[in-house]
Amino acid sequence: MHHPGPPRFLSTGETTQLAPRDPDPEGTYSWRVVTSPPGSEATVGDDAVTEFTPDVPGRFTLGLSAPDGDHQLTVRAFPATYEDVDIAGGSGTVLRDRDADRAEVPYAAERGHEGSGPPRVRLDATVETDQDGRKEPTVRVEATAKPNPESTLDAADLDVAFVIDDRDVAAAVAEGRTNPRDAVSVTETAEGATLHLPAATVANRLRVHAVSIAREPGQELRFSVADAVAVDRSSTGFETIRLNQPPAWTENARVYEIYVRTFTDDDAPGETFEAIADRIPEIAELGVDTLWLTPVLQHDGKPHGYNIVDFFDVAGDLGDGADYEALVETAHDHGLRVLFDFVANHTARDHRWFEDAYRNPESPYRDRYEWQDSGEPGTYFDWELIANLNHENLHVRRFLLDVIDEWAPLVDGFRCDMAWAVPDSFWRELRDRVKDIDREFLLMDETIPYIADFHEGMFDVHFDATLYFQLRQVGRGAEPAESVIDAIEQRAQVGFPDHAGFLQYIENHDETRYRVECGDAAAAAAGAATVTLPGIPMVYAGQEIGQRGQRDDIAWEHAREEVQARYERLLATHAEHPALGPAGDLSRVDYHVASGDLTERPLVADGETVHPNDVVAFRRDGEAESLVVVLNFSPGEAAVAVDVDHGEVNVVTGEPCVTVDADGEERILADDVAVVPLED
Repeated sequence: MHHPGPPRFLSTGETTQLAPRDPDPEGTYSWRVVTSPPGSEATVGDDAVTEFTPDVPGRFTLGLSAPDGDHQLTVRAFPATYEDVDIAGGSGTVLRDRDADRAEVPYAAERGHEGSGPPRVRLDATVETDQDGRKEPTVRVEATAKPNPESTLDAADLDVAFVIDDRDVAAAVAEGRTNPRDAVSVTETAEGATLHLPAATVANRLRVHAVSIAREPGQELRFSVADAVAVDRSSTGFETIRLNQPPAWTENARVYEIYVRTFTDDDAPGETFEAIADRIPEIAELGVDTLWLTPVLQHDGKPHGYNIVDFFDVAGDLGDGADYEALVETAHDHGLRVLFDFVANHTARDHRWFEDAYRNPESPYRDRYEWQDSGEPGTYFDWELIANLNHENLHVRRFLLDVIDEWAPLVDGFRCDMAWAVPDSFWRELRDRVKDIDREFLLMDETIPYIADFHEGMFDVHFDATLYFQLRQVGRGAEPAESVIDAIEQRAQVGFPDHAGFLQYIENHDETRYRVECGDAAAAAAGAATVTLPGIPMVYAGQEIGQRGQRDDIAWEHAREEVQARYERLLATHAEHPALGPAGDLSRVDYHVASGDLTERPLVADGETVHPNDVVAFRRDGEAESLVVVLNFSPGEAAVAVDVDHGEVNVVTGEPCVTVDADGEERILADDVAVVPLED
């Protein structure tokens, strides 16, 4: 079906791309504004893929005439604009130093915003049935609204706006059912609102979308990232689905990134997939359960593999299609899921389309790329070997959907390269396409800085560059260790819903190894931070053995056993204690830091002693247990008094870790990390 997808929630003046789904490049498509609020002069363009910008608040209905009929799309516009807190990346070379005169490194700078950020919302659906059969079943969609953490409002002060998906309205009417929008009733609750709807109005599926709305005194209206639920009808009853919920398996996932062309020490061409497969048992023993493989497709010869020349065949220097499938099967046999690195923004300039289109205005492929006024292709960061695809071209969209259909059935998820550079409309279509087949298929975006709206019907898990940057700052000594908690709390402040997932890392194939920049002691604590803070920890291949080269061949024969043992303990702890995963709550605790000499007052910030800014303590609360975590980024041992009742054993090492200082106060001893259960 060519319907353009779910309803859109926009600010006035905000532009969204409109595109028919599953397009026929030879088909005819046209857009129009069907209804609009009084005073609107907003229009849509003449192309099949176009843009729409609401100019006044209210509800718009847009029409799409397509080869399979006419479709309508609801756009709900609000009189507000909001710019998320942003992280601007940079670089720095200053190593960790506790000199009082040290200069702070401007690696990450926060851009402020006026007032509090957007609220959040969560939808949950149930179908209530009368056991006596005297009443019609009722669909109940409960919206739980949360104010922004910086807001002065309570949940009861927030409004909720529901929109029933246009696709499901059309399906119900086509079957002769009552239009579900005509049968809706909404009641306000102390925590949001509840939508009620007779189940008889549901055709095969009913999707309900909603945002929460905050009217903070003295600032513009804010609205949340939309959440969505589905009610599916079957011969046995109804099933409810939270459409933006990450796959259940990600709640305790641990990712291992493989830079495929330097992972093995086997230089024989065409044998890389086989060599990686041979190491799968060792990877599984490390304690990870998910593999992210950098691109495996035919490329232009550059080792990173992101400049692709053939999207439907694997690179010959790695092996053939059968070798790749055997690698995936081996990973599955050892309990590992596999993520495919999906590149949707560009091709290599060696791609046959580009070679025909470059400096050839008559080429049939010319419109499949973006072009600068100079005649050169569109690109980013002056990258000379790629050319940006034109996602307004139906041939491009058809091509990329075919790529999805080729590779998605073989793997367990996509890591989506440069997600920020590809239109939202494409990502929304990708999500529906793969999730309709496998709800547990993972979609992870590389968007730096992260964007809260990317959790609205697009991605499950987001690169947390904010935490990455902050861990680098802490490792250099430019920021206190406690600032990592600020980085986690920023997720909600910029509008991410509580159910959004985050990939936590200290290095990857694009970044300098952490220990090279910040030293071994800080690297040990930073690695522990990714495992003990709420999110999905990632290990970049070589990180677990103390590798120092960013993309060098991994020196397996020079593995540092103490580093590898530490990561094995950390990942085992994460697996055994779900409170450390994304579902566990994070909260601050009061703590006090002493140096290794418990009688020493005051602390001295040099040598092997511990500066208070080197240490942070926090608690993690899960359904079955609560834990206190102490991270120590300094070379010396920290002795930390934490204002909670705790046990005596560090579950990472299995050893006692509590001592008593000269004042009779219990202190947790931590070289790099201590994780201690709380006592009731």
